[in-house]
Amino acid sequence: MSFKKKDNQIYYNPIRRAVLNHRMIQPGDKVAIGMSGGKDSTSLLYFLDTISKQQRLGFEFDIVPITLAMGFDMDIAPLQEFVEKLGYELEVVPTNIAQVVFDIREERSPCSLCAKLRRGILYKHAKELGCNKVALGHHLDDAIETYFMNFLFHGQMASFDPISYLSKTGITLIRPLLYVEEKQVIQFVKREALPVIFNPCPVDKKTKREEIKQLISGLAQAYPDIREKFIMGMEHGLVENFWTKSMNGPE
Repeated sequence: MSFKKKDNQIYYNPIRRAVLNHRMIQPGDKVAIGMSGGKDSTSLLYFLDTISKQQRLGFEFDIVPITLAMGFDMDIAPLQEFVEKLGYELEVVPTNIAQVVFDIREERSPCSLCAKLRRGILYKHAKELGCNKVALGHHLDDAIETYFMNFLFHGQMASFDPISYLSKTGITLIRPLLYVEEKQVIQFVKREALPVIFNPCPVDKKTKREEIKQLISGLAQAYPDIREKFIMGMEHGLVENFWTKSMNGPE
């Protein structure tokens, strides 16, 4: 693995800022990382491993990489080798999620159910391993896409939270890549030749989220600072300035 001078500016400083701004990681935390085999979670493990070992937060913290065997035919050997090279053992959790979603339920829009099942199993297994936090590889573009999906399909002005406490499981969900752009993740993964496992899901790249991704890409060409403005709006915008309906009706 290599290190370039701009890595702090592009990756480590934004991740550290996100973690500190939202108090994502504290001394003594045991952080599970949900490893899908994709570029985002693989790079997240690399970054958090470096941050922990170099004590860039002022302390080390424990990391537990976890992947779910979805029921698809996937070769995860490259991912296991990568995880072991960093000094960890990849926890592989067998599931029948693919069978439930596509064969039993025959979902026409399977992403929501699939995500719900994956999260439930991931949180449960992380808790069994003694983890108090789960880190997901959602980046800045994911946050913007979620906002536009909520707005366009549900009429809600909201995205996911940087940190969420899940009372049913006692797990705190964190998203350390929140300030990092997707294109920057792609560049890093290519530069370092990090393993990316092919996603055999039959609806991959065919979802509404993919449509929204293309929409944001077009907006970014016209408004290059859209991502910075999004962070500003989410962290400093005032919800009380939105319209509110009077419960008493007109006077």
